[in-house]
Amino acid sequence: MEEIQMYLDECREMMTKAISHLTNELSKIRAGKASPAMLDSVMVEYYGSSTPLNQTASVTSPDARTLFVKPWEKAIIPEIEKAIINSGLGLNPQNDGEQIIINIPQLTEERRMGLVKQARAEGEQGKISIRNTRKEINDELKKLQKEGASEDEIKRAEDQVQSVTDEFTKKVDEILSHKEEEIMTV
Repeated sequence: MEEIQMYLDECREMMTKAISHLTNELSKIRAGKASPAMLDSVMVEYYGSSTPLNQTASVTSPDARTLFVKPWEKAIIPEIEKAIINSGLGLNPQNDGEQIIINIPQLTEERRMGLVKQARAEGEQGKISIRNTRKEINDELKKLQKEGASEDEIKRAEDQVQSVTDEFTKKVDEILSHKEEEIMTV
């Protein structure tokens, strides 16, 4: 039935979005290496409005321990510094008058364990999102059955939804395992 296939496609699409979101969130967790993505969540007060850092400056990583933030306007250097300090990332920016230099400190074992815990929490959110998608699609399939779709077709579709759910849950575990390894590597 076309409607069943439509729901199965929707299921796969929604679960793919959950994986993309998880990957994006995990990229923000630093693993001891400098990455411009670390500063994606930093908001700068710019002409009276809160603006993402990457819209006020370019962020580059010349090596594994340093980030350079080069603002498009020198006048906002103090605002960018303040935003980075207040971001909760534990970074200490230094300003040389032209740009902001951020040295990324080596992670302690305790901090690494905290980051692994944070990554696992993100992974669990991804799994919850996947399970919610499964529930939504199964509810839609049950409605189709009430509207006259055959029980066998619905059962096959539910089995396919479960199979897709298992596949995506396994992907979450693989992504998480890779991130944990990255965090724990000194």
